[in-house]
Amino acid sequence: MSPLRIALAQGAIFAETKVALAAAGLSIAGLDGSDRRLVVPAGAVEYVLCRPSDVPTYVSHGAADLGVTGKDVLMESEADVLELVDLGYGTCRFVVAAPQDSIDRSLDEYRHLGSLEVATKYPHVAERHFQRRGVQVEIIKLSGSVELAPQVGLSDWIVDLVGTGRTLKENRLAIVEEIATCTARLIANRASYARDRAAIAALAASLETWVATR
Repeated sequence: MSPLRIALAQGAIFAETKVALAAAGLSIAGLDGSDRRLVVPAGAVEYVLCRPSDVPTYVSHGAADLGVTGKDVLMESEADVLELVDLGYGTCRFVVAAPQDSIDRSLDEYRHLGSLEVATKYPHVAERHFQRRGVQVEIIKLSGSVELAPQVGLSDWIVDLVGTGRTLKENRLAIVEEIATCTARLIANRASYARDRAAIAALAASLETWVATR
């Protein structure tokens, strides 16, 4: 039987992911950063190390059986994967934010003009949110610091991912509303889950136990 291939998001959640996998009984040999391998054999599993935003792509296309990445990534990617376990770490929030001193003004302008300009690195998340709210918006996609956009007149509001919210405060932005709270998730390829259900379900159960006892 071939080892299960697990795509792991490198970055902020990587250290906690290693703790979770070890607690679930998997070997994390080779994940200590001592070499530059991106495909790491580890006994019953094989790890693929990649960018967080690429994890759903590897899993949905079957290049990996399982993956660990943030719910924020899953929401933006809209990838067709099975979400198996909320791992409970890497907490952050999708929020709508606006300049502290112009929230009322922008709402008045919206009521008058019928549209708001919203800058974001997460256009799919932003568009779905405002569609559900019945608010007409023009989405402006940025790749860098979206907090800058309202300050220079590029947008009325922003949609961004925040941890403590400190960066918003430093840029005189206030949270208008919260879209979702996001944490790390274990995901699976649909075909892999059907083929290796017993092994994947056992791993998911072990991770659920770890989450419950943290």
